[in-house]
Amino acid sequence: MAIHHALSGELIDVRPFGADLENTTTRSLYKSGHLQVLRVILRAGKAMPAHQVPGEITVQCLEGCIEFTAGKVQSMRGGDLICLAGGELHALKALEDSSALVTVLLHGA
Repeated sequence: MAIHHALSGELIDVRPFGADLENTTTRSLYKSGHLQVLRVILRAGKAMPAHQVPGEITVQCLEGCIEFTAGKVQSMRGGDLICLAGGELHALKALEDSSALVTVLLHGA
């Protein structure tokens, strides 16, 4: 079964899941030749290990609390946004059940 990605102009709901967060998984919301948008779900104590991507990224915490590491450690809560240049090493760790909206400028854009 193919993953549904939103079409250009299609409305995407990114409001916090609240109590439904525990029944949700990470998924890609939109992908084009130059941009990908993901809804990342991290359970408390789980981490996305240090990695890098060629393109610029943004990470917006939608709910919960995330420890974002890129040179320094910063705590993110719902409404916080971080922008990162391409190629920078970064990692995420959920301090509590959390969801984040991640946008990635795909390499070659």
